Amino acid sequence: MTARLVPYDSLNALQRQQVEAIEVHKEQIRFSGDIHGALHTLLSKPGPGVKGFALLVEDVPVAFLLLKRPPVLPTWADEHSATLHALQVDHRAQGKGYGKACLQALPYVARQAFPEIKGLELSVDADNASAIALYAKFGWVDSGEAYRGRIGYERRMGLIF
Repeated sequence: MTARLVPYDSLNALQRQQVEAIEVHKEQIRFSGDIHGALHTLLSKPGPGVKGFALLVEDVPVAFLLLKRPPVLPTWADEHSATLHALQVDHRAQGKGYGKACLQALPYVARQAFPEIKGLELSVDADNASAIALYAKFGWVDSGEAYRGRIGYERRMGLIF
């Protein structure tokens, strides 16, 4: 089975419809949002600061994520990084390693999309222990900082290239 992380812009019409059908479990929406919110962020004000990526398995999208850079880089992020947002694996495809596949492919695609970056950052809910453990397994380091986010305290994690 072949999995590859590709830019949203490279998807055909059918694949874009399949991305729109990605659904996460209800309890995950508070952490990642839903696909409609992620696509709105990507498509409502197109520009160089936001790029979307889909994980294709046998050419079918099973996951989606966003990367941000200035002018839409969050205030908590370093200006030399890109930030990860809205990582979503379709609930029908969860438990098959697709979140891990996204994180493995992410440094390469991020550098292709934004050659000037020196690393990646993300903000994760402090109570989302499974996500924090997954990110740490792939080399993301907790900055030790917690701040008040939209639904509680958030931890900032980074991956330096």
